[in-house]
Amino acid sequence: MIDFRYHLVSIVAVFLALAVGIVLGTTLLQEPAVKSAQELTGWFTKTNEELRTQIDTLQGREAGNDSFISTVTPDLVAAELTGQQVVLIETPGSSTAMREAAQQVLAQAGAEVTGRVTFGEKFVDPKGRGVLDGLVNRLKPANMIFPATATSWDRASALLAATLVTNDQAQSGTPNAATADVLSTFEAGGLLTTEGDPAKRATLAVVFAPEKPYEGEPAETLTGALVSVADGFDAGGKGAVVAGLAAAPAGDVITAIRDEGEISKRVSTVDTADMPVGRIGIVYALREQLSGRAGHYGMGAGASAPVPSVTSPTPSPTPESGS
Repeated sequence: MIDFRYHLVSIVAVFLALAVGIVLGTTLLQEPAVKSAQELTGWFTKTNEELRTQIDTLQGREAGNDSFISTVTPDLVAAELTGQQVVLIETPGSSTAMREAAQQVLAQAGAEVTGRVTFGEKFVDPKGRGVLDGLVNRLKPANMIFPATATSWDRASALLAATLVTNDQAQSGTPNAATADVLSTFEAGGLLTTEGDPAKRATLAVVFAPEKPYEGEPAETLTGALVSVADGFDAGGKGAVVAGLAAAPAGDVITAIRDEGEISKRVSTVDTADMPVGRIGIVYALREQLSGRAGHYGMGAGASAPVPSVTSPTPSPTPESGS
């Protein structure tokens, strides 16, 4: 709502300038024309002032709401993720500030962040598909079989998920010996960087979507690569949540996931990760994933509610597969 009003104020300002130009530039400076232009200018000025007052009021209310939610967040998320390990996945174009704020709330929820993996642009670049395939074929365990329809990013994500997450609570916090060289090799190839100790496998993953949708001819491929990442980590662990901002459909990762029939049933999304309520939504969505359910939350297209309902978790009956 606030963004729309800003646009409206800009439009009013344009018309105001136009009205002034008409007054100054007209060659027919007749009294009725001058008076009419002055009245129009006065109306635009008054409307502009009223809209700015409304914007200030709305911004004040929003700031007050955010401040209150931030204050009560520790109580609202306390112990929601106790005993769970979470790995944080940053994608090209995602917000570091958004990730840091979410990480703080995850800690308040009792989760242990094993580490952070930041994908570089080289990972999603369609031109590097051959390199990606070569690394996966060289590093994957012999018993890792991919579907015939798997894309390069499907395969890479499955291998990385086997390295970074697990759906077996007893295995969490321990490295996967079968994929010991994966992270170091991907790092050496400039595909990703790490911080912390993500090789000590987590049970859950939070993937931070780019702030802006991809554009141009490769947008669909780039978006698809990140959808593969989210789906792979969901399948490899106890669940995954993609966090970001509500954005236009073209090139938007969250919208792409919500539009993917099968993936949308498994991977959760939160499109208000820049807001205090969205960070609570991430915690609740992860808790929901532990129960074997997925949902889509926030204020953008495809969101079913601002945050998931608070319910007692029920262990998934199929711990061998992702949520």
